[in-house]
Amino acid sequence: MEMGKPVTGAAVFEAEAKPDGNFEEIAKNVKACMQCGTCTGSCSSSVAMDLTPRQLWRMVQAGMKKEIFDSRTFWLCSSCYLCTLRCPRGLPLTETMAALKRAAVSEGLSRDRKSPAFYTSFMDSVRKYGRVREAEMMAVYFMRVRNPAVPMKFTALGIKLMGKGKISPKVPRFGPGKLDRLFRKIEELEARS
Repeated sequence: MEMGKPVTGAAVFEAEAKPDGNFEEIAKNVKACMQCGTCTGSCSSSVAMDLTPRQLWRMVQAGMKKEIFDSRTFWLCSSCYLCTLRCPRGLPLTETMAALKRAAVSEGLSRDRKSPAFYTSFMDSVRKYGRVREAEMMAVYFMRVRNPAVPMKFTALGIKLMGKGKISPKVPRFGPGKLDRLFRKIEELEARS
């Protein structure tokens, strides 16, 4: 987005569509960040992050790729869009966090194995069913992590959630992914840009 131009819905959509995991494109999205801290003040997850969103954007501007991907900050983004909605510059911050996740997965940049495994398992479930099937998603996540101690940490929570009817141990029977056409169209549009 150009400075001084009013931010329109189309301009925001175009900017949001750009982050594809390429670090140079990611950096372009936060080039106009003035370090006001509104993103951090708006973020409900910032207390759990090792870097605040404001610090992360400054590191992106400085090209500190290794330090960024050693961080867990972008993995903790819940995609609530408050930072994007409140940013005085109209920057696509939520999409840029998602682009960092995609870059970490596609380029194998994250030293943390659990976060990319969770992200990929979550997205695979959404793509397959149009929503998250928690029991299956967690089973896939545990297999991807390849650490038998990880599922043990979730056993008590899983039993409690099943007891309250929040998750079902049944594996759903569906045909091809409900959102396959949508994801193929997005991939096609991204390949053109």
